[in-house]
Amino acid sequence: MSETVTVPALQAMKRDDRKIVGVVAWDYQMARIVDRAGVDLVSVGDTVGMNLWGRPNPLEITMDELLVVCRAVRRGVRRALVSCDFPFGPLQEGPREAVRAAIRLVKEGGVDLVKLDGAADHLDAVTAVHRAGIPVFAQFGITPQTALRHGIAYDTTPGASSEVPADMREEMVAEARALEAAGAALLNFTNSGPVVGPAVVDAVSIPVLGGHGGGPWLDGRVRMVNAAIGYAESQLDDPRDTYADVARISLDAISAYAGDVRAGRQIRGGR
Repeated sequence: MSETVTVPALQAMKRDDRKIVGVVAWDYQMARIVDRAGVDLVSVGDTVGMNLWGRPNPLEITMDELLVVCRAVRRGVRRALVSCDFPFGPLQEGPREAVRAAIRLVKEGGVDLVKLDGAADHLDAVTAVHRAGIPVFAQFGITPQTALRHGIAYDTTPGASSEVPADMREEMVAEARALEAAGAALLNFTNSGPVVGPAVVDAVSIPVLGGHGGGPWLDGRVRMVNAAIGYAESQLDDPRDTYADVARISLDAISAYAGDVRAGRQIRGGR
């Protein structure tokens, strides 16, 4: 479990039919914890702006803000690979800006690979970043934007998914192959579904992971740590089937602390 993870090691895991474990994390302490748990990939998602900072959408986050988060996670991770999302902008501006952004994330953020959302629409940028010597974690599949383009109803309810319909199988397979040919090292197939997902996995030689709308039919999963442990205020009113209920534990703990202070008792662990 102590051996450092590499991109070739993940690709070997696919060949050996061993599942890859990925998480999304945004801070040093959680990075230390997930690394000790033995995850293979830690992804710094641009959703930090929404899920940790309360912003209305992920488009507001800047490169400088992502770099702060990347550095914190990088300090905490010793074994796993560290990936970071591009903020909105560099990928859309073209290959030159994409390479410049990728180099900043590697040099200043210490990441091992970069994640490009909507990468199937920017194959030239995928190739440019790959040729610069930086591994690419390429996202494709059903997003709110692609759903609109294909006339698919996209469910934005937290925890819901909008599964790729079976009639899009050949299109998704073609996109996956194009991304592999462009130089992608890993794929993130959004809302893959149990029909199209296995077809894509079988069509490419690189690992296909899934977060939102993924499943055991893929080469591995990526799960936001905060969601996995139930660390969200909404968990208090709408409990979900998570691996822990940190929101409830935290509420009870802080309520007990407040009670001790108000009653004039010594607080736990305090002096």
